[in-house]
Amino acid sequence: MIHSSLFWQDHFRKNLTANRVDWKIQPTISPLEKKEIIYSLKAWQLGETSDGSHLLKAAEKYAKKIDDPDYPNAVRLFIKEEQKHGRNLGKYIDLIDEQRCKSDWGDTLFRRIRYFNTSMELWTVAVIIVESAAQIFYLALKDSTKCKLLKSICQDILIDEAHHIKFQNERLYQIFEKKSFYNKAFSIGWYGILFFGTIHAIWFGHKKAFKAGSINKKEFMRLMYYKFFKSMKYCHSQFSLTSPKFAHA
Repeated sequence: MIHSSLFWQDHFRKNLTANRVDWKIQPTISPLEKKEIIYSLKAWQLGETSDGSHLLKAAEKYAKKIDDPDYPNAVRLFIKEEQKHGRNLGKYIDLIDEQRCKSDWGDTLFRRIRYFNTSMELWTVAVIIVESAAQIFYLALKDSTKCKLLKSICQDILIDEAHHIKFQNERLYQIFEKKSFYNKAFSIGWYGILFFGTIHAIWFGHKKAFKAGSINKKEFMRLMYYKFFKSMKYCHSQFSLTSPKFAHA
């Protein structure tokens, strides 16, 4: 079932009020645990703080094209949820007496690429890939430490990310379904190239943290391929958008 933009607005608005992290818990990360994850923790925290302005512009342009005025606000609330992750991770970094990262090569590269991207389709595919990697990263981060506060932060993010991928998968399906057979085949090829480059960049930059959470390269790649092809399978699902079934509740 494909959900409407109004449904997602309501979901994100309600979810933003959920307080799953108990900040009364004191951080207990060990020096060894910190050494293994601190670089990646800071880098992902920085990535979660984007203002999302370029994504929002693409969403507004796309919404006008398909006559869905509610979609940009759903995207705006999605961005706010990502920023919540950044605030929580930043607060944790402050609590363990570390300095927040102001720049990172991976974040800089991604930001420069998206400056030139006005395609909602490419944005959606890119977000699906990064959000899928985020699920694996935060699972590894959670398993890399005995610190209950950090585990709680990771669990909160993992709950959100599952809905984020669903939100993006539904949008990609709606974009993909309207394509001709040949355009679908061409698009799948480009999705694969973007996927291949992105996952190797993520592994290269954060393999130390993944390994700290007992996820080696083979397992990371296996999980990413599984998640990516699950999204591609969703694009080929048997829903018919000629008679759309939108869920409002």
